[in-house]
Amino acid sequence: MKRLAIFLTLVAGVFCLVGTALLFVAPASAAEGGAVGAALLNLDPTIVGWGYLAAALSTGLSALGAGIAVASVGSAAIGTITEKPEMLGRTLIFVGLAEGIAIYGLIISILILNRIT
Repeated sequence: MKRLAIFLTLVAGVFCLVGTALLFVAPASAAEGGAVGAALLNLDPTIVGWGYLAAALSTGLSALGAGIAVASVGSAAIGTITEKPEMLGRTLIFVGLAEGIAIYGLIISILILNRIT
């Protein structure tokens, strides 16, 4: 189970990197009137498709990896708290770090989607 969690976290990281690279590769052009607030993106449909795929996979795989990580860290935290109740604060920090994986994937997805839409 640990190998699966590590593998999914690494795959999510790769898709986050691919999505971030798409943010800089996708060309943008200004709108006809030259208005600053009305910039339209003229993107190749292939880039848009890869962008949606990268956004979906970075969110999905990071959430899956975070779920597996929270499951293992949470069960260990409960075991620790039953033996030493004063360790509650430290165990919550570890659970929060495991949940952060999903938040990073979601942030990357939001950045990708803002760029291609």
